[in-house]
Amino acid sequence: MAIGPVQLIVLGFQHPDFHGEIITELERLRASDTIRVIDSLAIYKSADGDLEAEHLSNLSEQEAIELGSKIGALIGLGFEGEEGMVAGAEAGAEAVAEQGGVGVFTADEAWDVLEDIPNDSAAALILLEHHWAVPLRDAIARAGGFRISDGFISPLDLIEIGLVSAEEAKELHEMETAGAAR
Repeated sequence: MAIGPVQLIVLGFQHPDFHGEIITELERLRASDTIRVIDSLAIYKSADGDLEAEHLSNLSEQEAIELGSKIGALIGLGFEGEEGMVAGAEAGAEAVAEQGGVGVFTADEAWDVLEDIPNDSAAALILLEHHWAVPLRDAIARAGGFRISDGFISPLDLIEIGLVSAEEAKELHEMETAGAAR
């Protein structure tokens, strides 16, 4: 199966109040063939640090069978502390060996995102395939190009180059980081 550029996004939610709006937007993006959600998890962490997880995806049943659960294997995500993280990393290594691929994270580079989730909050881990970028990626490769780095740019950094006003950047920044300040 050919696959487009893949990105893992980890989003935090203080006292989440979900109404299906995020799933609806992901479905819209899938319908337009902009993205595909390869895997996603919603993680709830109680005030005491207890965890609950719900697997979410907009994959078809056949795609889900083909791809399986990838986030845990990709980053060594475990619900059982160090043992769970090792099990997740081992599952990822097995998947890589079976598919003849290259591991994304070594044991030293793996990170336990569960530790980064504050108590009494939630996180969404979304593994996205960017369908829109496939033709661009392929054109870059044909021209001998390659990815050196990538990342999201803060709205505050866009003021200097004139893409947004200071007021717009402040509003966007506050919207994007409001939950972290609570």
